[in-house]
Amino acid sequence: MSNGQTFAQLRATRPVILPSMLLCDFGNLEREIRAVENAGARALHLDIMDGHFVPNITYGFTIVEAVRRVTELPLDVHLMISNPGQYIQQFVASGASLISIHIEAVEDPRPVLDEIRSLGAAAGLVLNPPTPISAIAPFLDACDYVLAMTVMPGYGGQEFDESVLSKVRDLRAMLPPEVLVEVDGGVGPGTIATCAAAGAEMFVAGSAIFRTSDYAASLKELQRLAQVKP
Repeated sequence: MSNGQTFAQLRATRPVILPSMLLCDFGNLEREIRAVENAGARALHLDIMDGHFVPNITYGFTIVEAVRRVTELPLDVHLMISNPGQYIQQFVASGASLISIHIEAVEDPRPVLDEIRSLGAAAGLVLNPPTPISAIAPFLDACDYVLAMTVMPGYGGQEFDESVLSKVRDLRAMLPPEVLVEVDGGVGPGTIATCAAAGAEMFVAGSAIFRTSDYAASLKELQRLAQVKP
């Protein structure tokens, strides 16, 4: 299955809940992947942080490769790094199915988005809570999805920023149906329905899954709450 077909399947089966592997037990990575697979996850979210663009360091190609060896699920790789264009080929080679880059990290994201697509992955553009939609508007035609951060990037477990909901509504109104809107940060049972009502269709969830005792029940509840229509 090509990455293009993978993204088309996600598009066809929205809403999509993406467990954020940042909060899984890395000492038992394969077990955690199998657990969320068995719980019904249809894609996984991987946060790449470099300690420069954001004040935290997570993991890189080795972990993406390790996850890919364990699962055939689509891997949504979120690059919170400076100079992301230098690393696109390596992340695709490592197994990324979707790759998103920050508008705040590049002067002109179009060549990077074009490269992601040319290598067969889906291309996403990310904007932080303070960044206006006008910053990404010229490049939306090069995107398969747009990720609106609902916290400032860098750390898990932050409080959801409700002010971003108006941005999600505006994005959904201006984007064609085939371009998906994703949200990431503080997404859980208390916030996911409002995100869905605003127009989000892909939901990154960390604590709401990995800090619970029953991944299947948590995923099922998030999926139910995300059924709200805008």
